[in-house]
Amino acid sequence: MDALFDRVEVLSAPGFEQPELYRRAAVFAQAQIAAAARALQGQPACIVTNDPAFDALGELACRSPAQALVWLQQGPQEDEAAPAAPLPFIDLAAQQAGLRPAIERGIETVLRHGQYVLGPEVQELEARLAAYTGAGHCVTVGSGTEALLISLMALGIGPGDEVITTAFTFVATAEVIVLTGARPVFVDIEPDTCNIDADKIEAAITPRTRAIMPVSLYGQPADMERINAIAARHGLPVIEDAAQSFGADYQGRRSCNLSTIGCTSFFPAKPLGGYGDGGAIFTSDADLARAMRQIRVHGQGARYVHERIGICGRMDTLQCAVLLAKLDRFDWEVQRRHALGARYSTLFADLPGVATPVIRPDRSSVFAQYTLQVEARDAVTAAIGKAGVPTAVHYPIPLNAQPAYRDLGNPEATPVAAAVAARVFSLPMHPDLTDAAQARIAAAVRDAVIGLTA
Repeated sequence: MDALFDRVEVLSAPGFEQPELYRRAAVFAQAQIAAAARALQGQPACIVTNDPAFDALGELACRSPAQALVWLQQGPQEDEAAPAAPLPFIDLAAQQAGLRPAIERGIETVLRHGQYVLGPEVQELEARLAAYTGAGHCVTVGSGTEALLISLMALGIGPGDEVITTAFTFVATAEVIVLTGARPVFVDIEPDTCNIDADKIEAAITPRTRAIMPVSLYGQPADMERINAIAARHGLPVIEDAAQSFGADYQGRRSCNLSTIGCTSFFPAKPLGGYGDGGAIFTSDADLARAMRQIRVHGQGARYVHERIGICGRMDTLQCAVLLAKLDRFDWEVQRRHALGARYSTLFADLPGVATPVIRPDRSSVFAQYTLQVEARDAVTAAIGKAGVPTAVHYPIPLNAQPAYRDLGNPEATPVAAAVAARVFSLPMHPDLTDAAQARIAAAVRDAVIGLTA
């Protein structure tokens, strides 16, 4: 066994001043060892353990001492013949590898000062997010859904009102409209960007219309200049649902600062994601910002003085600490998303029957999802899955065809959304996606598509 021990590196548990407090927690220790092992990725390495239940979080292979000795003697090439492990759809563990010390310092700071609600990290994050987007005000809230709901409430939208939005998006967009008592009016989408079709918005405006809520789907802003122009002609505010597009640009301005109000989400899978729910609202209207801050704390203008109807919509201080650490790497992540999205499109450019995302020349996308369109989607994704590549469908049923919303809109009025919903599927996309993994994904897609059309 001497040969084994000559090659062993002892992995420490970084980030805690008193690690002895945690040694009795097996799950914690395993997570810390796995986190430390990430530094060895790119080298032939494994975790040596006698515990068959050791959870390496997918970082490295686990071997017993005897197995590790054989592996060392035979060389790491034996693993090359093994079936490739399934890829993650979004690799938050890899992202955490470079950020964990900063994240843990931020969490430790919150634990020490103990201001778990509206602590100093909340104000710091709001200031940094406002500066990043260029908006006059940022109000952090408990989720992207609450961001949309609070925005509608701040505008005074309620029963009898109508809000124009897209039929092709996540349900939260319509959900919040209905929760205020208003009615969503669903408009069809562009077939290539999958964003709301600005050409169809004006025909949907009625005397009851109180706002327009476009969605910047898949990470690319909608045609906000035209939408804002339509809204201005009719005296309407525009709420950009930018849950998927934080970090994207439109005509030199950042998403979330393109209209009256911008709303985003910090759900873990988003381009800027926390480790739980969270969201933010952006506006340059001081009166709206004041109303939103009141609504998120039960409508309070002062302690126990409730000036308006509100909700409990605050974002936790701990989540703000996580996002502050992640913001330091965010510019690099956005650049990576641009490069990965462009490379995907190049890899699929000559693949017949596959439609790649179209990015308009006056804007960018952060590719919250990289989404293709194909016929026979279910057969294609099943074949891709057999190669260990996960896929997802965003979204399989337009909102006006959903059981809860069918009475609010006619599914036949949005034929493009219906057609797209039957064709779209998304591939793994995250800033830590390697060239090798992306090539493997592309090969799986090509094999599936060609195999089904041969």
